[in-house]
Amino acid sequence: MDLPDEVLPLSWLLGQWVGVGTGHYPTIEDFRFGQELSFTCDGRPFIAMNSRSWILDDEGNRVRPGATEAAFFRPRPDNQFEALFSHPTGFAEVWHGRVTIADIQDARITRASLEMTTDTVMRTESAKEYIGGQRLYGLVPDGDLAWTFDMSAVGEPLTNHLAAKLQRV
Repeated sequence: MDLPDEVLPLSWLLGQWVGVGTGHYPTIEDFRFGQELSFTCDGRPFIAMNSRSWILDDEGNRVRPGATEAAFFRPRPDNQFEALFSHPTGFAEVWHGRVTIADIQDARITRASLEMTTDTVMRTESAKEYIGGQRLYGLVPDGDLAWTFDMSAVGEPLTNHLAAKLQRV
């Protein structure tokens, strides 16, 4: 499919990704998770993201479902973007950020990153307190997608919560 020009700086995200990550936060026990992440474009000038994860035991077996989220990345001029995230746990976020292209080989983006910060967090009455975050996604030299999420929640300052490395499938 021909991608809209606006989407090209984010095109390195497109596809299916799977892998393993770790989670921790001052208020919970550390954990490992498996994740499936997809980025798609239907020809319009945005990228849709869907993520689902599972808590893993020490042998890598799925113990129970973990987080799930859906998002839309909307490119803006000068490699900026806006993103909208929605979570079934009762909150939605508006993010803003910037894409950096670090290397292109044979007309393909081979190293890139996107950094984003929450602009707004909306919570339902029953959702846990979560007031903001920062995310970093990077296409690393071996072709994997590495990402990390720092959050400020339940009275804690901005602290790393999740990190994962995913392979394209």
